[in-house]
Amino acid sequence: MIHAVDESIRALVRRDALNGTDVEIVFEAPTKDWSAKRTTPTVDIYLYDIREDLRLLQYGLVDERQDGLVTQRVRPPRRFKLSYLVTAWTQRPEDEHHLLSALLGCFVLHDHIPTELLASPLDQLTQSVPVTIAQPPPQDRALSDVWSALGGELKPSLDLVVVAPWVPAVDDDIAPPVTEEPKVTFSRFGGIGEETVMRRSKPKPAEAAGPSAPEPGPGRIVRGRAKRRS
Repeated sequence: MIHAVDESIRALVRRDALNGTDVEIVFEAPTKDWSAKRTTPTVDIYLYDIREDLRLLQYGLVDERQDGLVTQRVRPPRRFKLSYLVTAWTQRPEDEHHLLSALLGCFVLHDHIPTELLASPLDQLTQSVPVTIAQPPPQDRALSDVWSALGGELKPSLDLVVVAPWVPAVDDDIAPPVTEEPKVTFSRFGGIGEETVMRRSKPKPAEAAGPSAPEPGPGRIVRGRAKRRS
């Protein structure tokens, strides 16, 4: 997800800010050693902070439907705020300010990264990728602290924040949809649950009934068998 955001930002800056110039776009930490080696005009977009946007956090599973039927259940996307330190590096401060102005104008015109510039797999999602530029950072994160951690001198910069969705894989497989009418079968069990029928039993064959087998006659019916009164 992060590398896809990097490539999407690169495409947007190259198209709407640099206008085909030969300015290089990198994503490296702007340390003293790195800046000392720069010899060509460069735009550095350094990712320095990643944190989840808890305002958009959702719980549970979401049903995805097609033609009114549930096809799969997925977890809702998690959204993460990627914060970039955007700086311009040239031989003259005036040229750096010109580049920063072009970068500011590029991101001010877009509240999200255009769909046609999204890199894979972001281009396969239905969620947009919002961006904000040069807004005050949270109280627990100051840009001066970022420069101190990098060991470099404070330099004019833009704070770019991209809210990128991260979609987990499918969690639960579901059974295929029912396409036939349900069939219900009733069966009769032996024992007490057997239906009692008031009828005269057919005489059994002599070899099966035996010489002492009583002939059925009128009397009380018990579980389908006639009991002779004494």
